[in-house]
Amino acid sequence: MARSLVRWEPMRDLVSLREAMDRLFEESFVQPWGRWFGAAEEGFLPVDVYETKDAVVVEASVPGVKPEDVDVSITGDTLTIKGETKSEKKVERENYIRQERRYGSFCRAVTLPEGLDRDKAEANFENGVLTITFPKSEEVKPKSIKVKVKK
Repeated sequence: MARSLVRWEPMRDLVSLREAMDRLFEESFVQPWGRWFGAAEEGFLPVDVYETKDAVVVEASVPGVKPEDVDVSITGDTLTIKGETKSEKKVERENYIRQERRYGSFCRAVTLPEGLDRDKAEANFENGVLTITFPKSEEVKPKSIKVKVKK
C-alpha cells in the first residue's frame, strides 16, 4: 500500500477560521434577518472549489448570464468573479404576487491555494456553469518516493 506525505499548513486552518468568524459576525449583526428574508443571498454567487491530482478547479453556477457578461480576474491569490444578470423583459407594473428570480450584479472573491500556475488558467462556460481550472505547478504536485529495503 503506497502512502504519501501531506505537508501540514497551519495557516490554512487559521484562514478558514477567520472566514467562518467573519461570516458569523455578518450573519448575526450586520444582516440578522437576512437568512430568513433572502437578503443574504442577494448578489451572492455560490461556488464549488475542489482539487484534483493536477489542478484546482472552481465552478460557479451562473444561469441566465451570457459568457461576455462575466468578468474573471486574479489579483495575488484572490480569484474574483463578477457579472450581471439582466432581465429579459421590462415589466411595467410592479404588483408581483411572487418574484424569486434575481436580477442585478453579483461578485464573488475566492482565495486560491499556493502553488498554482495562474498564467495557464483556463475558463470554460457550458450550460450556465463557469469552470475555471488552475493547473498546479510542478513543485507542488505530489511525488511518490519508493522506499528501499536494505538487506
